[in-house]
Amino acid sequence: MIDALNGESLRAGPEAAPEPEAAPRPDPAALGPAAVPRETLRDALGLYLELHAHPELSGAEARTAERFADHLAGDGATVTRGLGGHGVVGVLRNGTGPTLMLRAELDALPIGERTGLAYASTVPGTMHACGHDLHLASAAGAFALLARSADSWSGTVLVVGQPAEETLEGAGALLADGLYERFGTPDVVLAQHAAPLPAGSLAHGRGPMMAASAALDVVIHGYGGHAGTPQLTVDPVVTAAATVMRLQTVVSRETAPSDQVVLTVGSLRAGRLGNVIPDDAELSITVRAATDQALERAVAAAERIVRAECAASGCPRDPDVTVVSRSPALLPDPAVTATVRAAHERAFGPHRVADWPGSMATEDFPRFAVDGVRTAYWMVGTVSPRQWRAARSAGRPVPPNHSAEFAPDVRTALPAGIAAMATAAGQLFKETG
Repeated sequence: MIDALNGESLRAGPEAAPEPEAAPRPDPAALGPAAVPRETLRDALGLYLELHAHPELSGAEARTAERFADHLAGDGATVTRGLGGHGVVGVLRNGTGPTLMLRAELDALPIGERTGLAYASTVPGTMHACGHDLHLASAAGAFALLARSADSWSGTVLVVGQPAEETLEGAGALLADGLYERFGTPDVVLAQHAAPLPAGSLAHGRGPMMAASAALDVVIHGYGGHAGTPQLTVDPVVTAAATVMRLQTVVSRETAPSDQVVLTVGSLRAGRLGNVIPDDAELSITVRAATDQALERAVAAAERIVRAECAASGCPRDPDVTVVSRSPALLPDPAVTATVRAAHERAFGPHRVADWPGSMATEDFPRFAVDGVRTAYWMVGTVSPRQWRAARSAGRPVPPNHSAEFAPDVRTALPAGIAAMATAAGQLFKETG
């Protein structure tokens, strides 16, 4: 495992990880990265390297789920597989007390990896470009620490490996398949996410962490024919082009400057030959907003524009507009966030816990906040000083999430992720037990 990292030792923040701990049961509520036991770190690293090299796309995470489940079972969890697709739920009941859920994601992205890492993806066109492998390894490591220090807390831990986060379907699928009914409704759900921040640091938000979003698929129906007789057709390519341009006004002219809204047409597909006007054109649209209300307005405006442009072009029938996915804004519970942040500042040092300004990225984690369930969510830095320097020398930014060159500094980020999750859970057991 260490060989895959070019012989470099695991790191915990700026200092090298220590030799095995003398105390076999560290208090998870006061655990900094440097205090993560060597054995726990090595097991988590092994899982990380294996998952990174063998990524699986949303809905196809069978191998990933099995490996994650095996690690949880090996540390004493009662494991259920196949929930909401390939979802995994590990349960450890340890007396009376609150129920805490630790959530991590199973799926990778359809991106070809260009990191040059010794443990790079072996699956063509697929990679863990968003850090879900880091999330899984951190959750497994945190669970191992909680299981080995069961005399320091009381309650129930649920560890969930969620499928299909990238398609914003997995959280809803888990809930629909009885996650809370079958395993108990948690008092608090915890999650963390890799971010292009200094490795070994964390960041908490004081408002929305991520945007609300909606994905729309649109089919514009024209009437095809020969490129030399356009007067006998209704050209859906022209209509699609006009629609793309007009959609830009949703943000520039229909959204208040104080609102945060982003609208992107990520795909436009029409025709195959230059001398044939096709019958149809297809658009894929993503709308993101800092609030659910702003998202509602932007989606309604986008749909109105699509329909109006089709009517203006004389399309033979109305467009098909399908909302493929939707997710609310990610707004963690303020009180739980304050508790977790304070614990992180004690364990990591205040200088390593920053403010997160919010992001127009999105995810389906907010769906777990139902029936009074509270949530906490924070960012884990992944960028080493060497990566910062290399990017600066090249005159470009550090490769972010969803980049083919995204490469977390696992030596530092992994112990930080394990400690952050274990510390948050340990502190919440103490305060809510």
